[in-house]
Amino acid sequence: MFENLSSKIEKALHTLRGKGSITDINIAETVKEVRKALLDADVSYPIAKEFTDKVKAEALGRNVITSIEPGQLMVKIVHEKLTELMGSEAVDINIKGQPAIVLIAGLQGSGKTTFSAKLANMLKTKRGKNVMLVAGDVYRPAAISQLQTLGEQVQVPVYTELGNNNPVEIAKNAIREAKLKGINVVIVDTAGRLAVDEQMMDEIAALKRELQPQETLFVVDSMTGQDAVNTAKAFNDRIDFDGVVLTKLDGDTRGGAALTIRYTVQKPIKFVGVGEKMDALDVFHPDRMANRILGMGDVVSLVERAEAQYDEEEARKISKKLMRNEYNFDDFLSQLAQIKKMGSMKDLIGMIPGMGKLTQNVEISDDAFKPIEAMIGSMTPYERQNPSCLNGSRKQRIAAGSGRSIQELNRFLKQFEDTRKMMKMVSKNGGKMPMRRR
Repeated sequence: MFENLSSKIEKALHTLRGKGSITDINIAETVKEVRKALLDADVSYPIAKEFTDKVKAEALGRNVITSIEPGQLMVKIVHEKLTELMGSEAVDINIKGQPAIVLIAGLQGSGKTTFSAKLANMLKTKRGKNVMLVAGDVYRPAAISQLQTLGEQVQVPVYTELGNNNPVEIAKNAIREAKLKGINVVIVDTAGRLAVDEQMMDEIAALKRELQPQETLFVVDSMTGQDAVNTAKAFNDRIDFDGVVLTKLDGDTRGGAALTIRYTVQKPIKFVGVGEKMDALDVFHPDRMANRILGMGDVVSLVERAEAQYDEEEARKISKKLMRNEYNFDDFLSQLAQIKKMGSMKDLIGMIPGMGKLTQNVEISDDAFKPIEAMIGSMTPYERQNPSCLNGSRKQRIAAGSGRSIQELNRFLKQFEDTRKMMKMVSKNGGKMPMRRR
């Protein structure tokens, strides 16, 4: 996420490291490079210039505290200004109402239908809401079936009216049914087009006028850069939406849309899509995004994702097994599954401070665990429950069955044993790593 932008801004700020003081000359050099980095990220020139002018004025207006180097102060200022540019703080979705109506708008291919299902899943699992999805895209042949498939995945009902080509009528009927069934939130997926056109604008404007939704969200593909910002402005001028959703932020995006869309339309970014899975949706936090852009990681989001997958009862069982030296391959697989639910490995590693830079040009595949899963899958139930029983002949069979070499299997078994010992020590110390004696 934003690897190119991050490296260029870091390179720009590097020019101040080791300097004894902030001067007009070294600030001008740094600001020039930051502006270049923003332009390369598809930020429009007027916004990039205004941003860097503010950074420069702030830097020259501050006295450098003795304990803070000019480079550190500059990072702090850029972080503050990036956070301000993206909205300063997270803004929650408005789902007050019985039912609350959420209208989804955007261009075709922006990810509206997938986001609708992700939002339904989030509101259901994290807010405890009864949610209904409404198939309001009556033009794209696969739109209704796609929403139905996604609805089944997240176990949320989908309201459809095959043969009815009036989206306003469909949505009104859906809301009527939602009231009868005690549904808390109705999410209306609408049609998109390949470009902004009057027919689409008239239809979405009519939907908003007739439904009076509590929340209207504009979904935009963040990979389209400055075009996304221009499209958002055209939509906002017509329907005055409440918030923005950036999809495909985990892709090869330059970051221009995420940085400037809020500034341009003066509406908050509320959610970001960070993967294809139905739980790959995050609330947008400007300060955390600024952290990631500056290579400072995002530990808070990492912890939140871990907590979402944390099973307290399972953790107690694992702890007892560790103390009794009974931790086995089945337990390991279970914990592996929880890690995989947290998101892509590259995204998770990027949340650890400093790791984003180290892995910038390294291809980190989500298939990295497959060899391990194959080796464990080639074991018998008895072997998975009793790691110490693995002798030479058993290892030969497991290696052959998983398509791995004996060397790979032995390496994994040693890593597993080392992990088990470390986890046992941590468990004994109440979750703290034991201090090593020098």
